[in-house]
Amino acid sequence: MAGLFDDDDANGRQPADVPPPSGPSLFNDELPMPEPEPVHAQAYRVLARKYRPTNFDDLIGQDGLVRTLRNAFAMGRIAHAFMLTGVRGVGKTTTARILARALNCTGPDGQGGPTPDPCGVCDNCVAILADRHPDVIEMDAASNTGVDDVREIIEATRFRPMIARTKVFIIDEVHMLSRNAFNALLKTLEEPPPHVKFVFATTEIRKVPVTVLSRCQRFDLKRVPVDVLTAHFGRVAARESIAIEPEALDAIARAADGSVRDGLSLLDQAIARGADDGAVITGALVAEMLGLADRGFVFDLIEAVAGGLVAEALGVMDRAHQRGADPVMLMQDLLGLAHTLSRLKSIPSLAHGGSLPELERTRGAALAEQLSIPWLGRLWQMLLKGIGEVEQATDRRAAAEMILVRLCFVADLPPPGELVRRLSGETAATKTPPSISRSNPGPGARAVVNGPPIADAAPGASPSLARFEDVVALAGAKRDAWLSAHLRHDARLVRFAPPVIELNLSPAAPRDLASRLAALLEAETGRRWTIALSREAGAPSLAEAEASALDAARADALAHPLVQAIFAAFPGAKVESVHREKPEAEPDSASVPLAEPPPISDEDFDSDYPADMEIDR
Repeated sequence: MAGLFDDDDANGRQPADVPPPSGPSLFNDELPMPEPEPVHAQAYRVLARKYRPTNFDDLIGQDGLVRTLRNAFAMGRIAHAFMLTGVRGVGKTTTARILARALNCTGPDGQGGPTPDPCGVCDNCVAILADRHPDVIEMDAASNTGVDDVREIIEATRFRPMIARTKVFIIDEVHMLSRNAFNALLKTLEEPPPHVKFVFATTEIRKVPVTVLSRCQRFDLKRVPVDVLTAHFGRVAARESIAIEPEALDAIARAADGSVRDGLSLLDQAIARGADDGAVITGALVAEMLGLADRGFVFDLIEAVAGGLVAEALGVMDRAHQRGADPVMLMQDLLGLAHTLSRLKSIPSLAHGGSLPELERTRGAALAEQLSIPWLGRLWQMLLKGIGEVEQATDRRAAAEMILVRLCFVADLPPPGELVRRLSGETAATKTPPSISRSNPGPGARAVVNGPPIADAAPGASPSLARFEDVVALAGAKRDAWLSAHLRHDARLVRFAPPVIELNLSPAAPRDLASRLAALLEAETGRRWTIALSREAGAPSLAEAEASALDAARADALAHPLVQAIFAAFPGAKVESVHREKPEAEPDSASVPLAEPPPISDEDFDSDYPADMEIDR
């Protein structure tokens, strides 16, 4: 079957008077121009077909694949099945045809064997290049998906090659085969005859069954880098005697997205668009052809956004629109520039390398020094969301302008981390007594997370234990979480008369709770304490008291007129939780007293929006 990019004439075959390709690779800088062809021989061939690689040296951007295959030929370890995968236009089918020629090349003298450098002049090479070799069968699985098509291949494997050394089956877009077709191929693919090779090509490797992949030697063809594509397109333009600016070549290479074929098609289109004799294909012409914003517009736009200049940002948008730029492409260019600036900010050495275009290395490096990583990260997140909004909007230009307005108005906002630090600093400054400095708390102070330093008691001084809550707080301050938790939940106070504490412990309380509490108090106060156990009911535990107080506060909040008005205005709303401020600890005390929370009064709801209450609709 005819390949997609073979050098065919209008009738589908290459004329006999066209000389076969010969000589060195077409893509080396020192190569001469291709030999001129007779005008009457065939119609115009697009660049993607005219400069299609004919040997492994012509493949660009696939060094790993070429090295592996060359070593395989040199060692005589050639697999019986190959699976070539990658995006469109990176050379999958081309590699398959080069493999077919390499397996069947006999050399100029007709005595050669398999070689990674096919001669291009022997009968097999000429026939395979012309797509008329009877032993190299190409099948498009997109249009031949059934079991019957695979059965024809299986039947053909039973016969030896007619004129070639190896019979090669090239199946393009193999993932389009049906499940039954794959199953029919499995046995033959696992143990093919020695004279048969399979070469599969696909862009959807995940749709190929694992049972097929396990029987093939897999090669992942990479996207060709932008700089490699730019250099390649420059060499092609030079051979076509086309004058083109480097900015235009770079724009075409970026638009190709790693595909050589797509890039050559775009180059063909650019040549046709600037067809005036002697005219130079400029970057502006290519940008207009692709519907892209001029790269300078994108830099102007990000500078206006960074400065919060709404009028200038909308002015840049208007000029880009007049040049034919698509709003979605403009937002995507802005997103790509944000990524480039983030890389320049993180790796300044990129500005001195050759991987970035000149504009990014100069103007981009200067801009990256002025912007911060948090700001660029916020720009990236907002643009990601904004591009989706623009794509779904009925008026894309209006949606893009609203994204720019939004970006300009948040340009001068500090990042979230800075906001948290500022709020934390203001809160700490408000709570810190004047006599205590956070930066220099003094020799008798200890640091408290999210709070002011608390002065430790002087050596030998006893902590103030005026209430049972002080005892529980002391256990927490000594980092005895086990003792503090059981005292809060399992101990009900019957009598508190230091140095005697009478408690009613719940059945869940551990047996050594009293002894551990007595030891702690004796160590801290320097005198013996008696912890007596009683069967009297006693007061509720601290945890029960806090729960009761919270329930009472919630009931008071629900009964407040302001909350009732909110419920009337928003049917279905509910009070999710009620938060109350804890009493602040005295800075010169070693204990943290847990005072009984005061009841909620009407003054707690004087503000228009109560900050101590969360209401969920």
